[in-house]
Amino acid sequence: MGDFNLTVILDTIRRSPAGLSRVELAGMVGLSPQTISNISRRLLDQGLIVEAGKTGVGPGKPRTILQLNPVGMYALGVHVDPAVISFALLDLVGQVVLDSKIDTPEAGEPTAVMASIVFEVQRLLEESGIDQDKLAGLGVAAPGPIDLEAGTVVNPPLLQGWSRVHLRDSLSKATGLAVVLDKDVTAAAVAETWVSKTAATGNFAVFYMGTGIGCGLVLGDEVFRGSSGNAGEMGHIVVDPDGPPCDCGLNGCVKSTVIPRVLVESAAAVGLVEPLADGDSSVVVQERFKQLCDAADDGSEAAVAILERSALHLSRAVSVIANVMDLDRVVFGGPFWTRLAPYYLKRIPELVAHGADARAIHVPSVVSSTVGADVGAIGAACLVLEHTLAPRSERLLLGS
Repeated sequence: MGDFNLTVILDTIRRSPAGLSRVELAGMVGLSPQTISNISRRLLDQGLIVEAGKTGVGPGKPRTILQLNPVGMYALGVHVDPAVISFALLDLVGQVVLDSKIDTPEAGEPTAVMASIVFEVQRLLEESGIDQDKLAGLGVAAPGPIDLEAGTVVNPPLLQGWSRVHLRDSLSKATGLAVVLDKDVTAAAVAETWVSKTAATGNFAVFYMGTGIGCGLVLGDEVFRGSSGNAGEMGHIVVDPDGPPCDCGLNGCVKSTVIPRVLVESAAAVGLVEPLADGDSSVVVQERFKQLCDAADDGSEAAVAILERSALHLSRAVSVIANVMDLDRVVFGGPFWTRLAPYYLKRIPELVAHGADARAIHVPSVVSSTVGADVGAIGAACLVLEHTLAPRSERLLLGS
């Protein structure tokens, strides 16, 4: 119970960037002043919070403000994408201390990918110079599906040969760090709740625009993972019944209609880019996708039409999810989002508003993430902070 109360107080302070006094904490969390005082002293001794000046409110002596100590703890995150592997080292308040990117090894073979991750993790930690005792762990965001209990990645569609890869335990053994594994879209949702510059509360979805497209869900201020940790798989929502066939047997699914590889193939069909060859890697897709967006930015009507048509199709999937979950807002982010944003934001907000079943009552807002293009890696580091510091009911269970 003491550990749970500690995380409740720490989380409450985290959600108040300007800081809180002990009296304010007592009023907000419902614990006694003595309990607040004892836990505050414990957090101060651990270096997780600091006393940040005093404030006077009404009569009586000024109250001491408590804030998170940025250098009290760190977390490292890695996002595994078929095209690029991203890394981010965060301090306790979610600021990026160091980041980097490396190309995913050409073959994408699990052993080669893990070796690259281990090498870069060790390099970043050496460069950072942080006290290793202050590193809470390594968070890993990977394409789904994943087996949360086993810590494995299970046949992600864009990573060939990844059949039940024991990513969590292998990286923990190789780095000596505690490792937390989760889906990349879930990590993106966690990032929105931890480090977004906007009030990331309520009910919203984070649509991650990377080599693939996924959806992270936050319901009632809490990240929703589903029964197996794989909530947000949206690849087989039909967005164009007359569209191309999907490997699931349907036509016009998100997976077969609007992911970057499909857009590149559409661009190649009208001569905007070189056609993709069998076996072309996700890195090649990324390069051709950039060429498509460059053409649209230069005024190519054919390129603009491809992007705007994809916005129309994706809006249908967004509307389905927004209606089913009765969302407050829709957040877009990820490495491909920056190039898509000018075209998608021109069309999707209006299309989602038109498709909102409850539009007479409210319409979900559509916004860009403020976390940045590296939301996957930042979210992976936030997974560690969430696992270590957020109040969780299992902390109340008695162990053997």
